[in-house]
Amino acid sequence: MPSIPQTNDYTMLMRHATLVAALVAAFGAGPAIGQTCAADGTPLAYPVAKKVDQTDDYHGTKVADPYRWLEDANSQETKAWVDAENKVTQDYLAGIPQREAIRQRLTELWNYERYSTPYKEGGRYFYSRNDGLQNQAVLYTMKSLSDTPRVLLDPNTLAADGTVALAGTAVSPDGRLLAYSTAASGSDWNEIRVRDIDTGKDLVDHVRWVKFSSTAWTHDGKGFFYSRYDAPQEATKLADVNYFQKLYYHRIGTPQDADVLVYDRPDEKEWGFQAMTTDDGRYLLIQATKGTAHKYRIFYKDLSKPDGKVLPLIDNFEAAYDFIDNVGPVFYFATDRNAPRKRIVAIDTRRPDEAAWQTVVPEGQQTLVSSHMLNNQLVNEYLADAKSVVRIVDLKGKPVRDVALPGIGSVSGFGGKRGDGETFFSFASYTVPTTIYRLDLKTGKRSVFRQPKVRFDPDDYETRQQFYTSKDGTRVPMFIVAKKGLKLDGNNPTYLYGYGGFNISLTPGFSPANLAWMEMGGVYVVANLRGGGEYGESWHASGTRLNKQNVFDDFIGAAEWLVANKVTSPAKLAIGGGSNGGLLVGAAMTQRPDLFGAAIPQVGVMDMLRFHKFTIGWAWTSDYGSSENADEFKALVKYSPLHNLKPGTCYPATMITTADHDDRVVPAHSFKFAATAQAAQAGTNPVLIRIDTKAGHGAGKPTSKQIEEVADRWGFLTRALKMAPVATAATNATATVASGGQ
Repeated sequence: MPSIPQTNDYTMLMRHATLVAALVAAFGAGPAIGQTCAADGTPLAYPVAKKVDQTDDYHGTKVADPYRWLEDANSQETKAWVDAENKVTQDYLAGIPQREAIRQRLTELWNYERYSTPYKEGGRYFYSRNDGLQNQAVLYTMKSLSDTPRVLLDPNTLAADGTVALAGTAVSPDGRLLAYSTAASGSDWNEIRVRDIDTGKDLVDHVRWVKFSSTAWTHDGKGFFYSRYDAPQEATKLADVNYFQKLYYHRIGTPQDADVLVYDRPDEKEWGFQAMTTDDGRYLLIQATKGTAHKYRIFYKDLSKPDGKVLPLIDNFEAAYDFIDNVGPVFYFATDRNAPRKRIVAIDTRRPDEAAWQTVVPEGQQTLVSSHMLNNQLVNEYLADAKSVVRIVDLKGKPVRDVALPGIGSVSGFGGKRGDGETFFSFASYTVPTTIYRLDLKTGKRSVFRQPKVRFDPDDYETRQQFYTSKDGTRVPMFIVAKKGLKLDGNNPTYLYGYGGFNISLTPGFSPANLAWMEMGGVYVVANLRGGGEYGESWHASGTRLNKQNVFDDFIGAAEWLVANKVTSPAKLAIGGGSNGGLLVGAAMTQRPDLFGAAIPQVGVMDMLRFHKFTIGWAWTSDYGSSENADEFKALVKYSPLHNLKPGTCYPATMITTADHDDRVVPAHSFKFAATAQAAQAGTNPVLIRIDTKAGHGAGKPTSKQIEEVADRWGFLTRALKMAPVATAATNATATVASGGQ
């Protein structure tokens, strides 16, 4: 979901200190922190960032914002500051001797085939493949599994530097046309075009100003539904607030200005709309959202009636309703209505009152993640302590079989239609690269469809799940992954990663970046914090709004356990996370700077008092609350990373990352945080900001940019954590098919 500034100005530091003292007096002091820094080395000379006399009044509390000018990404002053900061950062990174060896090894590890799970439409199969170092994955099609795949769309041809990404695809039910959306330079803004699948040629259709949208074809293949915003001002399109999304129907061969408005709510600026069409072609379903909360309204329209109206089915924002499929007028949903870990219900549109709902699969001890109607059965994926379990039941909820998985890890996929006898899914773990399986739904037999070969031996590594106790006594799990034979002597460089928000679960997955870290002798740790979805809606809610501090306590608790049990020590412990995870890192390093040797907040939400004033930030108030509410302001200002940097404090070595085209969490968050942190830092630990160009929040980032960013991250940590030298050549591991079993 979801920055950084600073100089050495005594007057501003004193003003900042006065503000901090006032806030502490008003809201209480946090945990004790270290106030001294080692004096070895020479402090970096950071670019001078001017200060402005900007003060805001929040419910009677005055809060200074001296770097407000950095919110204007288009100003010449901001651009000059960015250039100067990037020079400091790149000069620092260039002086790290291990950086090039890391980049070379990352390039070797990244150079392996990667596949998406296939799906079938109109008698054709579709899937994507990256041959290894391609900047973007290529979309292929084939008429049978034994057919030779044919390139349908290669995004690498859309931009020489690979910065145009394929953001989404939807094939017409007859398999004739492909609607595909692209995103440039990492922006959330998408453009939709239509390609003839037989000829590979694009039609005249071009739809713009699409953001956060599905694409849903009508059964006749003559057009599709999509969501868009009004055209923004070109100069400020990456920062302007996004309100009043509208749902349209585009008919193939017509200009966008002829598109038909299907549904909007001019009385509800925060509502968004996702369109779905049922496989039988009869219904349009509209999932209405408000912010990022998993609480939806459901509307539907009978497409068989020319004058059919959009009707409400669920007319409140009280729970999640994820549409699975329909059997005639009966709709199946996975919902957390009266079931925090979710259940499956059947709702008859002819008798939609809740009293008439039928529970097909009741809530269980494990969290229901997704459900798919296939082979006239329900294929249900669950999380058991953040690990995947898959169970098949009939349409009355009677168990059929469990799907045997290759090991402990994560699955995804299981796409298809109600009558399909086959489906595909992916499986991955921290030491098993993503492997694609075909599942015969009639026999339960699985077979490998595509399996990558990566130059490492998975038997050299082990994963264990550890439970620890957070500050308030809550039991929290984390995964610890490292080379076998890990010595518990407190000297292991460790990278602790977390997120803790928006009902998002962190489950085991393979990453060449993390593999490289472990090859370097590092320990990789993932904490499953409150605010996520690992244990359902109650777990999520316990890390939101006035309870957000629980997330930071969980993260700090993980770090304390790792230190107490001699996995690592504060001097060897780094923390990282992106977006909401960047906020997590910022809060942890300001609350407990003594606990960490390094911090890498990536594209983080750092100004918790103003996040809602940019692009889609207003939508995050469902998780964070808003500074416009007095009680929520008191909670926000206590942990807002920007507002809890204290002058004269020894902060860990820090590298903040952001990107110039990030229109999800605008770079001003990182800019202001960096400038403030640089001025506040005592001693010689570096505070750097790495500002990527022609990049956004992370989605669609070219492979080349990913490798460079990770090389900089691990290179930075080799110096910050005083790690041993990295070998310049690849390991002697032979190419290994790391599937985790058949």
